[in-house]
Amino acid sequence: MKCRHCKTPLKHVFLNLGYAPHSNAYLNQNQLSHPEKEFPLKLFVCHNCWLVQTEDYSNRADLFTEDYAYFSSVSSSWLKHSQHYAEMIQKRLNLNENSFVIEVASNDGYLLKNFVAEGIPCVGIEPTDSTADASEKIGVPVIREFFGEEFAKSLAQHNQQADLIIGNNVYAHVPDINDFTLGLKTALKPGGTITLEFPHLLNLIRFKQFDTAYHEHYSYLSLYSVIQIFKMAGLRIFDVEKLTTHGGSLRVYGCHTEDARTNTEAVTELLNEEKEYGMQDLSVYLSFQNEADKIKSELINFLTTQQQNGKKVGAYGAAAKGNTLLNYGKIDNRLISFVCDAAPSKQGKYLPGSHIPVYHPDQLSESKPDYVLILPWNLKEEISAQINYVRDWGGKLVIPAPELTVLD
Repeated sequence: MKCRHCKTPLKHVFLNLGYAPHSNAYLNQNQLSHPEKEFPLKLFVCHNCWLVQTEDYSNRADLFTEDYAYFSSVSSSWLKHSQHYAEMIQKRLNLNENSFVIEVASNDGYLLKNFVAEGIPCVGIEPTDSTADASEKIGVPVIREFFGEEFAKSLAQHNQQADLIIGNNVYAHVPDINDFTLGLKTALKPGGTITLEFPHLLNLIRFKQFDTAYHEHYSYLSLYSVIQIFKMAGLRIFDVEKLTTHGGSLRVYGCHTEDARTNTEAVTELLNEEKEYGMQDLSVYLSFQNEADKIKSELINFLTTQQQNGKKVGAYGAAAKGNTLLNYGKIDNRLISFVCDAAPSKQGKYLPGSHIPVYHPDQLSESKPDYVLILPWNLKEEISAQINYVRDWGGKLVIPAPELTVLD
C-alpha cells in the first residue's frame, strides 16, 4: 500500500485493532443469524507527509449507505456548536443573499438550516438518502452525490462556485483525499473560503483516543499533513482554531494559494506545537499500540469483575467509537446487557460485532443497571447531565477512556 497523498510506500504500523465490522453497520434481528463481514482495522503512518491512514479494504459506498444511521441533529451540543459557527462565519465573511454556501456531507441539515433561516443561498452535498431526506424535510436543498473533482467541475459549469465551502467531520472520511481537495479548489470562487473541521491527530495520540479509529475514517490528520495536501491542490491554510468537539478538533480556514489574505500566527504556533510534541518523529507513532492495549485490558478487567460480582452493566451512546472499543476487546452482551441511544434510527437494532441490543433511553429506568458505560466519552458532560437520574438507584457512570473512570 502507498500513501493516499504522497504515494510513499507505507512501512510503519501506527495501530492494529484486528478485524471488525464497519462501525455504523447496525443490524436488525434477522441479520443476527447471518455471517457478519469483518475487515482489517489497521492504521499506517507515512514517514514522508505524516498522514495516518487506514489500510485499504473498505469501499465508501458500503460505508455510507441509503439507511446510514448517524444523524448529526441528535446531539444538542453539536447543534449549538453549529449554530455558533453559522453566526460567526456569516459575520466574518459578510455573507448575504448574494452569497452562495456549499456544505459537503451536510447530513440531516443540522448546519445549513441556519443559513436558510438567514436567507443565504446554500446547498448540501450528501450521498446518504436517510439523512438527505431529513434535510429536505426542513427546507435545506441537497444534491445526493459523493464529492470530488469531477462533481465540483459540474458545479463550476453551472455557476455554482461557492463563497464558502464547509466540511465538518468529512475530510477524514474520504478515501481519495487528493481528489476531494482538488474538488474543493474547483468549487471555490476566487476570494472564497473553505472551513474544514476534523479531529486533531495530536489529541488522538496525546489523549489515547484509539477508539476514534474506524473504517469510515480513512485519514487521521495533523495540521502539517493537511497543509501539504492543500498545497498540492493549489490551496493554502491561512488560519486555524482549536475546538473542543470530538475530543479535540481543528477548524482550518483555506483559500486559493494566490489569495491576498496572509497567514495568521495561529498557523505557525500550532505547527510548532505539533513538531515539539514529536508529530514528525516515528517513535511517537510506533509506541501508540501499547496505549490502546492498556485501555482495552483495563475495561475488560472492570467488566469481568462486575459480572463476577453479579452487577449489571448497561451502556449509553451507540457511537462508532464505542463499537471500535467493544470489538477490539471482543466485548459482547454477556458483559454489557444493552446500550441506550436517543437516535430513533438506532433503536431496535444491534451493535455491529458485539450484537448488544440498542434501546430507547427509557430502558435505563426500567433496568436500573449498577453501572452505565458512556461510550461516546467526547460527550460525557452532555450525557452525564441527561442521565444523572441513574444515581437515584445507586447506579454509577463510567468513562472508558483515556483512563477508566467511575464518576462519583
